[in-house]
Amino acid sequence: MSNLIVPATAPVTRRSFFSTSTKFAAGAAALGALPVERFVHGASPGDTIKVALIGMGGRGSGAANQALSTGESVKLVAVADVHKDRMESSLSQLAKQHKDKVQVKDENKFMGFDAYKKAIAQADLVILATPPGFRPMQFEEAVRQGKHIFMEKPVCVDVAGYKKVIAAAAEA
Repeated sequence: MSNLIVPATAPVTRRSFFSTSTKFAAGAAALGALPVERFVHGASPGDTIKVALIGMGGRGSGAANQALSTGESVKLVAVADVHKDRMESSLSQLAKQHKDKVQVKDENKFMGFDAYKKAIAQADLVILATPPGFRPMQFEEAVRQGKHIFMEKPVCVDVAGYKKVIAAAAEA
């Protein structure tokens, strides 16, 4: 195969190699100086992320615990559940683990099957940890209100719920 065409290139000299590598290193150093964390997380370092927890069973409390463990600027500000005793026990447990981060006032403790709407309105980020039959309508509401959402799996249990989740996700 002697008829291969090889493009003509300028020979690499020590001077051209040094010049090119110096420019590359300077560019990399300049990029390293950018405040990447701000761009990655989408918020200023001092901004508080307000979290609402919908569904306060074991998985919901666990997800809230993980969210509150991520940084100083994360606060739990609203909760919703259908069981008052579960709500109170989960809140007291979370408050023991994250003293200053659990800032749920009595007026932001919502009870009932439609309580999720009120809790979602109080937050920037919503944790949906209710039974999966309820999640599609709660996800739809959180999208409608323009919130960031963490949703436990499975996200739905039937075709109607699946269609609702897909439509809401497309809207987001």
